[in-house]
Amino acid sequence: MHPDGGLGAGLTPTETAALLLGKIRQGNDYARGKKRQFRRRASAIKLLTLALSAASTIILGLRVWADLAFALVALVTVMGAVESFFNWRSRWVLMEESQYRFQRLADDLEYLVASTAAGDLTYDHLGRIFRRYQAIWDDLSRTWLEHRREPAPSSSA
Repeated sequence: MHPDGGLGAGLTPTETAALLLGKIRQGNDYARGKKRQFRRRASAIKLLTLALSAASTIILGLRVWADLAFALVALVTVMGAVESFFNWRSRWVLMEESQYRFQRLADDLEYLVASTAAGDLTYDHLGRIFRRYQAIWDDLSRTWLEHRREPAPSSSA
């Protein structure tokens, strides 16, 4: 219980700033982890597609095992469909952008705390930072859903 008989007033602005900085860093860590995951997947698909394309071209050029070459071309087509369905590259870029925004916000909060006397730091200052933090998550979620809602490319011509 608070000394004045109430239940307490919550965290001080400095404690709130530390809590908010922790949340911002967690968001940055999340974006970094997802970025790595999507970058690996996008790169693997791209490299595999390139290797299969090269192998099929070489085999067709040698006119040996033409059936194998056509099978490799079919695999290249499948890999292209997989990449366009999962859209890992655009999600990788989305996470990179979010990571930048989280890092920038952390820098701004650290500067605010460092340049403001402890007694002058207010909840209004922190509220502006928190709204920007929420906007990053809102933008990330909205963009993520927009990417997932996009119809898969049609293969019929």
